[in-house]
Amino acid sequence: MAHLRGFCSKMRGTGGKDELLIAYFGQSLSGSALEWYTRQDPSRWYTWDDLAQTFAGHFQYNIEIVTDRLTLLKLEKKPGESFREFGFCWREQAERVDPPMREGEMVDYFLQTLEPIYFGHLVTSVGKYFNEVVKMGGMIEEGLKSNKILSYSEIKPTTQAIQSGAGGALGKKKREDVATVETGT
Repeated sequence: MAHLRGFCSKMRGTGGKDELLIAYFGQSLSGSALEWYTRQDPSRWYTWDDLAQTFAGHFQYNIEIVTDRLTLLKLEKKPGESFREFGFCWREQAERVDPPMREGEMVDYFLQTLEPIYFGHLVTSVGKYFNEVVKMGGMIEEGLKSNKILSYSEIKPTTQAIQSGAGGALGKKKREDVATVETGT
């Protein structure tokens, strides 16, 4: 519907002539909409309304398949996607939820989709604005890349060795290393 409104707005100078609207509509399309259009028989459209109704009817599923809260919880950051990119894509989907989400609710749901390292650092951001959370997530991402923040997967083997009671000097050395990491000294 938005595409149809935008197209009509651009074509306002045609005086609403059906032939011109029909003739130029295909040039306004791309992707799956263009593929759909090229498979149609234009002779069955006698008026602009015929074409517009056929187009809207075919793409009605875009309106009917509305993102819900459960769908948002299943979204994951893709490999190679920056935290910031993921945050913007997630927010874009969250804007489609009906009924609309409040800012605080968005932050709560967003935090639940994050990997443990991000969740652990951002859980205290409940009550902040979504954009602030994304900014902090980007800073955490940079900290992980520059080794200023250690990921859990890097310290997990050491922690497991200590918990399993690995004895001797090696176990003592690992415990000292973990103590150093934990205290930051």
